[in-house]
Amino acid sequence: MTPALEAVGLGRRYRGGWALRGCDFTVPTGRICGVVGPNGAGKSTLLALAARQLTPTEGELRVFGEAAGSPGQRARVAYVAQDKPLYPGLTVTETLRMGRELNPGWDQEAAQRVVDQGELRPKARIGSLSGGQRTRVSLALALGKVPDLLLLDEPMADLDPLARHQLMGTLMSAAAERGTTIVVSSHILPELDGVIDHVLLVQRGGIRLAGDLDEVLDGHRLLTGPAEDAELPADLVVERRVGGRQATALVRTAEPLEGRWEPDGRWESERPSLEELLLGYLRAPADPRPGTTPADDHHTDHEAAA
Repeated sequence: MTPALEAVGLGRRYRGGWALRGCDFTVPTGRICGVVGPNGAGKSTLLALAARQLTPTEGELRVFGEAAGSPGQRARVAYVAQDKPLYPGLTVTETLRMGRELNPGWDQEAAQRVVDQGELRPKARIGSLSGGQRTRVSLALALGKVPDLLLLDEPMADLDPLARHQLMGTLMSAAAERGTTIVVSSHILPELDGVIDHVLLVQRGGIRLAGDLDEVLDGHRLLTGPAEDAELPADLVVERRVGGRQATALVRTAEPLEGRWEPDGRWESERPSLEELLLGYLRAPADPRPGTTPADDHHTDHEAAA
């Protein structure tokens, strides 16, 4: 099956330097992919490239086998940016009507369901809504479009815990019922656990970790043991911490440890959780991609046009 997203040597440069460079990854169709990384890593740039809000400086990003932004692709992709751009003078009802008139495959029931969950007044103007309420309307527009690929940049940041739970359930239903591919960036790692089945870790302008979530987790072990016996093969260690008499290490096991280092009975070994895995990589130093410079993920329109 043609991948939903496929990047080869992908890079994007702004006036201040490279935000992304040398990125290679694949997101299979029908997956829920979590894009994680620290502020300034390049997550927003990556999603904007997939949505054709930006164009690559180098390399290529293909969407369902075609160059991003090719004719006919616009109807297949929905994108919710961090700033949730909506017309402030329109009411909630008028905004949904606009979505219906602009999208031939519009699903009014799906869009209305998202709005009704938040108990939004139909005649309330967008400019009068809270950040969380505007997020609801933006997601309603995106889901009403019935896209094959849904790109969400920090969609849950403005929502309370109940709203996050509701909307995550809605997204998972869309993926299950329609086969929608969802790519969602988030700083809230626990909200991704049990939701995503594919992961992209973006760090310092490059892709540090990518793949099927179960395979990635199975390729690592979390070791806990005595601090005095904490010597491990350096090329396999992602992160190592020592606290008092105990050491903890996240190690890659794609290459067997046997013959190189054997944990004895004093060591405990377990499969890491998603949060333990991602925090281990985020805490560990990472070499920047050549030419990349840490930058705010959230670029202005003027910067994006440069």
